[in-house]
Amino acid sequence: MFIIWWIIVGLIAGFLTGKLMKGSGYGAIGDIVIGIIGAIVGGFIMQKLGYAGSGGLIYTVIVAIVGAILLTLLLRLVTGNRAKNL
Repeated sequence: MFIIWWIIVGLIAGFLTGKLMKGSGYGAIGDIVIGIIGAIVGGFIMQKLGYAGSGGLIYTVIVAIVGAILLTLLLRLVTGNRAKNL
């Protein structure tokens, strides 16, 4: 059941991250993977800052979006894939 939860959160976070950040996305599967990894990264960062590790769907999606945005920025720095309309 938790795998389905991570896929749903990853889908939402990946989709919203793609809409918030300009440039081309990574496709449906790539956006889900970035959303899931972003949720892990965002959760780790929030725990290190002293915030709760859980808090419901909206909190989880917001944390996942923040993590996915940071991950996307890092990926763009490494690969050189920058947004065209900054």
